[in-house]
Amino acid sequence: MGSIADHLRTAINAFSLHLRDERNLADNTVKNYVRDLNGLAHYCEQQDIAEWSALASHDLRKFVTDAHRAGISGRTQARRLSSTRTFFHFLAREGLVRNNPALSINAPKTQQKLPRTLDTDQVSQLLNLKGTGWHGKRDLAMLELFYSSGLRLSELTNSDLGNLNWDDANIRVIGKGNKERILPVGTHALKALRNWIAVRDQLPAGRCMPDTAALFISERGDRISPRNVQARVRYWTRRQNVAGNIHPHMLRHSFASHMLESSGDLRAVQELLGHADIATTQVYTHLDFQHLAEVYDKAHPRAQKKPDSPDD
Repeated sequence: MGSIADHLRTAINAFSLHLRDERNLADNTVKNYVRDLNGLAHYCEQQDIAEWSALASHDLRKFVTDAHRAGISGRTQARRLSSTRTFFHFLAREGLVRNNPALSINAPKTQQKLPRTLDTDQVSQLLNLKGTGWHGKRDLAMLELFYSSGLRLSELTNSDLGNLNWDDANIRVIGKGNKERILPVGTHALKALRNWIAVRDQLPAGRCMPDTAALFISERGDRISPRNVQARVRYWTRRQNVAGNIHPHMLRHSFASHMLESSGDLRAVQELLGHADIATTQVYTHLDFQHLAEVYDKAHPRAQKKPDSPDD
């Protein structure tokens, strides 16, 4: 990229330090902000906009329109605009701009995709694995904890042994925005976790003791990586003959859907998932309705009957 974008990126770099050092956001969150803003900087270079203060609302609206024509989803556009609004709030605080061009612009709406979930039989099939051996006990504990407590992948990999409270059967996790949640842990998950911790320090191939307090570790003794967890979920999906491309977040979706289906308490599910906005949680009400519709179609005596004529 040319000198214009390099100049614009100087402010982006300062913003990323602000997010990391002042707001204590996770590295992945900071990277997402920077990626969005680098894309906007590239657009500014193409339009010969050399200063952030020169970016007007009509410029940003064209940026959104061009992206929409290129097939960029409304959800991605909304995230980009959110990044831009936050960035310009920072620039205004630093005295680099007077106006925030993103305040009056909304992302184009696209049809909301419902998260894919497993039904209870598929979950049982996946978790009915023989957790023997070091890897098996670790993997069963991870899978049980995902489904028991609805953890995000990053929340699971960042958990430490000290986060577990055995007496109260819960786990403390740090979620998005560095927000802490206390989540209940079910009996099956507690049993799997006890079995895992009993062998945790017995690293395969006689390796040294782990030098980390991480709850879940690799066979080398360091904290398990998100990619490793994803690979183990895929492995057990195939091994247990569960259809579909199963990933850790699908277990979180399944937890939320099954909790809402059983309790009907949307606020409680919001708290358990750590959603800042209940609108994010409401997507699971659509899943619940789908389930009810399927039951109705199969069970109601008049649901499947088609009238033979308009007089029927």
